[in-house]
Amino acid sequence: MERRILILNGSPRAPRSNSKHYAGLFARYSPRPTDYAEIRRNNHAQLAARMTEYGDVVLVFPLYADALPVTLLDFLKSLEAASLGHRPTISVLVNCGFQEYRQNETAVRMVRLFCRRNGYAFGSVLMLGSGEAILESPFRFLAVRKVKRFARSVAEGRAEVLHTTMPLPKRLFVMASTRYWIQYGRQFGVTREQMQTPEIEG
Repeated sequence: MERRILILNGSPRAPRSNSKHYAGLFARYSPRPTDYAEIRRNNHAQLAARMTEYGDVVLVFPLYADALPVTLLDFLKSLEAASLGHRPTISVLVNCGFQEYRQNETAVRMVRLFCRRNGYAFGSVLMLGSGEAILESPFRFLAVRKVKRFARSVAEGRAEVLHTTMPLPKRLFVMASTRYWIQYGRQFGVTREQMQTPEIEG
């Protein structure tokens, strides 16, 4: 079987997600044919069947509460119940808004455990800190460089653990990220004061 690669976007807001940007970068630099799909509530069986056509699957997702987003968790539950004849190697590209890329480690361990219990080979990992902001910053090249290397490692069947983040002092990162989110909220008519409240609806 040709080692074609399937990217599965596990973000709850996949069509407009930061994960989709990272998936696009991966596909651009992948040395092997690469396809893209988004995990939705109603396509688990379809995606599970499709996975059997690929040598590698890359799960791309954001960190949610130090773990996997429910979109991806639900898909993995469905995948656990599926009887697949061929199980591709699973790799992980995870990003978080924290500066510390290590915040992603628990989520990576969750996917490793899933693979070990269900007979999937576990491939490479790319953990990104500074999630959305880094792609809009002068440090974008660091993320792009690591995605390129990650794409090569997946294509070549090497199991690498890679990571990067904004190389800023903590104080400057907090200032820059605060400014970023205030500007982001302004696009949607949300004030700084509203973002500082625990209310998410209403």
